[in-house]
Amino acid sequence: MTQENQQEFWRWTESSWKNPDMDWKDAGFVTVGIDVGSVSSQACIMADGKIYAFANMRTGSDSPASARNALENALKTTDMPEERVDYCVGTGYGRVNVPFADRAVTEIACHARGANFIYGPAVRTVLDVGGQDIKAISCDEKGRVTHFLMNDKCAAGTGRGMEVFADLLGVSINEVGDRSFQYQGPEPDAVSSTCVVYARSEATGLLRKGWTTEKVLAAYCRAMAERIFALLERLGVEPGFGVTGGMAKNRGVMDRLTAMIRLEPMRTAWDVQVAGAVGAALFGHALCRRGKGRKR
Repeated sequence: MTQENQQEFWRWTESSWKNPDMDWKDAGFVTVGIDVGSVSSQACIMADGKIYAFANMRTGSDSPASARNALENALKTTDMPEERVDYCVGTGYGRVNVPFADRAVTEIACHARGANFIYGPAVRTVLDVGGQDIKAISCDEKGRVTHFLMNDKCAAGTGRGMEVFADLLGVSINEVGDRSFQYQGPEPDAVSSTCVVYARSEATGLLRKGWTTEKVLAAYCRAMAERIFALLERLGVEPGFGVTGGMAKNRGVMDRLTAMIRLEPMRTAWDVQVAGAVGAALFGHALCRRGKGRKR
């Protein structure tokens, strides 16, 4: 097997960050949000409701270990001991498997609250494309959920589906969006299959017919955009449209979706993949202010 064949094209770049201008020692409350998804896991450390540090990592086969790894990777950028944490909230697909969490909160509520923080109080519609599902959320000016819809449990149109296609086509997942716009012909029809297994077979057949990799990527990105659009259309998209999750970084899907909804997504300097963990940490901060923090 060649070195190229051994490459893991699905593997996206993990990251961690610390605010160089903050000192955790000055904080009244330090809270942690842990978002364990089916594909990625994030930890966010907040000092008095402001982001102090975070880490964004691949979820492994063990949810408790993934939660622990995410927190340790966030902490290692700092000099703060874990014992300083006043409250920890788990969220996401594996929220009940965060052994050191004081409480679990649904990812719907956490993504709405986190989007309110990273985009600002003007956000009203939140799209979260997770590893195994798509969530469309309506929220108010305080990040409280007013309505939401989810797709069926299928990898097509989700982060896991995109990983499968990246491996199939031998294209780094970080390059999929740009490569999908390198096809010079008319925009191809979307891949028709809604199941990722059949979509993969369909894509293989198109390659055998002579389609270029770029054309197949364009067809799959369009299929994902159309699937997301169908959900947003049912919910009703209001101005103040924010996207969370790793798919927000794929312009092949997002640019096509933007053209369909005719509404530009809001911009933020924050890493949108940490929105769920941010929301979880904010819930923890609110509980601390109500006297629910750990006794130290």
